[in-house]
Amino acid sequence: MGAGGFHPELGGLLSRISAYDSKADPAVIDDAYTVALKAHEDQKRDDGEPYITHPLAVAGILAGYRLDSSSIITALLHDVVEDTSVTLPMVQKRFGAEVAGLVDGVTKLTRLELQSDRTKQAENFRKLVLAMSKDIRVLIVKLADRLHNMRTIGAIGAAHKRQRIARETMEIYAPLAERIGMESLKTELQTRSFAEIDPEAYDTIQARLNFLRGQGADVIEEVRQELLRVCREAGVDVVEISGREKSPYSIWEKMQRRNVAFEQLSDIMAFRIIVPTREACYVALGGIHAAYPVIAGRFKDYISTPKANGYQSLHTGVTLRHPRNQKIEIQIRTAEMQMVAENGVAAHWLYKQSDASQSDIKQFRWVQDLLEILENSAAPDDFLENTKLELYQDQVFCFTPKGQLIQLPRGATSVDFAYAVHSQIGDACVGARINGRLMPLRYELQNGDQVEILTARGGTPSPAWERFVVTGKARARIRRFLTQQVREQHRDAGKSTLAKAFRQEGVDGSEKVLEATAKTLKQASLDDLFVAVATGALGPKDVVYAAYPELKEVRAPRMLPAFMGQSLTARSPRGAGHKAETGMAVTGLVAGMDVHYAGCCHPLPGDKIVGIVANGKGVTVHAKDCATLETFAATPERFIDVDWDTTHLGRADSKSPRFTGRISVIANNGPGALAALTNAVAKQDGSIANLKITHRQQDFFEALVDVEVRDSRHLGQVIAGLRGAAGIAQVERAKS
Repeated sequence: MGAGGFHPELGGLLSRISAYDSKADPAVIDDAYTVALKAHEDQKRDDGEPYITHPLAVAGILAGYRLDSSSIITALLHDVVEDTSVTLPMVQKRFGAEVAGLVDGVTKLTRLELQSDRTKQAENFRKLVLAMSKDIRVLIVKLADRLHNMRTIGAIGAAHKRQRIARETMEIYAPLAERIGMESLKTELQTRSFAEIDPEAYDTIQARLNFLRGQGADVIEEVRQELLRVCREAGVDVVEISGREKSPYSIWEKMQRRNVAFEQLSDIMAFRIIVPTREACYVALGGIHAAYPVIAGRFKDYISTPKANGYQSLHTGVTLRHPRNQKIEIQIRTAEMQMVAENGVAAHWLYKQSDASQSDIKQFRWVQDLLEILENSAAPDDFLENTKLELYQDQVFCFTPKGQLIQLPRGATSVDFAYAVHSQIGDACVGARINGRLMPLRYELQNGDQVEILTARGGTPSPAWERFVVTGKARARIRRFLTQQVREQHRDAGKSTLAKAFRQEGVDGSEKVLEATAKTLKQASLDDLFVAVATGALGPKDVVYAAYPELKEVRAPRMLPAFMGQSLTARSPRGAGHKAETGMAVTGLVAGMDVHYAGCCHPLPGDKIVGIVANGKGVTVHAKDCATLETFAATPERFIDVDWDTTHLGRADSKSPRFTGRISVIANNGPGALAALTNAVAKQDGSIANLKITHRQQDFFEALVDVEVRDSRHLGQVIAGLRGAAGIAQVERAKS
């Protein structure tokens, strides 16, 4: 151990972090290093170095961007869950939920496999990153990880493996770095990838650049001094002017795009002018345009209209008279704009920490409002914590075991996933493994989940699936099957009923007789006739009499039941959901009427409700969105308008009546799971009235829990508390 009891190899890293982040705890960073060191102790990199050198280098890259200590700790731990025996719960217990969430996000990205269609895979990967990176640090850590891998790619012996990694970097990670504005990181990734993908082209351009340097080693300095003189004459106090050659890949890309040779490129050199203020940018531009011929079509104003990733600068191209009529590109910007141009989204907190006096950095949005940034954040940690990627938030991206990406609407389940893969897989689905663990078919999928569908030969859709699937394809397929199944049942039942009716009359009910009768009754087929009888559209006697009119008898009309909507005066029972002494918890009823709360939907104060009159049984109160109401559609006279009497409902005191709400819970099947569930309910002032485990497997169990609460808002608080409890995978209100 070194000074302060820390690992000596951390000395430089801890010094850099403490220089910009006074809140960072060196002991915690050292602890993370200890965990990573032990976890990777038997692993080596391709170059033979101990594996720990990689996470340490990634942490160093992030320190260069002045990221917070949670990001540094994530860098040190980013491979332990994927490659070692360390688990995510162990990380969370030791370093907290924030770090565990970051490590989990990086791990999910690491697990993805390449698809054969690289173009499609690259775009899908980008979508997935944007969707799952609720915290932008997940992406930045992954980019730093890839950057170090590219810096050490030469140690990989297999050329095809180096090519694959380089193409993946060029097609996925470099565009992602550009998307969040990290220009310097993007340029290095592109340059290193280009050298691997097309080494001959890379070497050719490098040789040409070396030749030009030899021809005019002092050209850049001459131009720099010339531009400095022009700006000063225009009255601009220049902060800095720097010249550089464009990167080999950007030169190659421009040659391919314009279909020109190297010698035909006019802007191999680019110069950057840094000035104090936004206004000075335009003054300097005016001076340069007055001094030199402007190359047509090369002027762009990204200050008044920034790029989507926050980039701001003035661009122009001019032809210098001296030396040698050199064509150059010029970028004019402020120091703050330069910070954003180089470091992108990372510049927000980096710039603020480097100069606290200019902390009023305006909110900017990148990639068409993908990234929401809190304006004038009080601290870099606040900025990071509240940074969100909003694109694709209405979708989830999951993978098959072979790495194929399946894009689904948010809220989709394993059944939706199965039907998205193939209709027959959906029909035969009997179970699902999510990230290697068995989970219920109704479990809502999360971004990055790997889903393995378990099927059974001869399997058929379950009617229960229709209640939780969200994709149109799954719902249509399930309904089609159920419709066919119900029709077959009706056909068989109708056929049996008719056979019995014809036997009772002692007449022939053969298929020939029935086919003729079906035509008489205007039924399209014999099956339609059977279905009409089974559903009550035709009575069995009606069919018999249509076949044998001579048997028809005049029948006395049936007695109809009394009007079902009459006033009821049955005693109103005391109990949960009724107001003491003053009457009932719902309005719109006759005094003394029996009131029941439907067990199918468990309505609560706050829900929109409707009453259903039952002869001799009072009124049953349903939620207006209850699926059971469809069964009463043919008797609209039974519906009555009711509402909650809010005079004494919903108060958070012992006098407020309680109502029973039902929730569906999916939890890990382990010690203490039920205790965690009941404790979470109790913490929210809920009371469990009943708990039924509906399904149990080795990894999980499903339960229906009846909770006594004040109203729907109170039930929402109970659900929120459960979602934050350890071991609870999913919670939702049950209405069936």
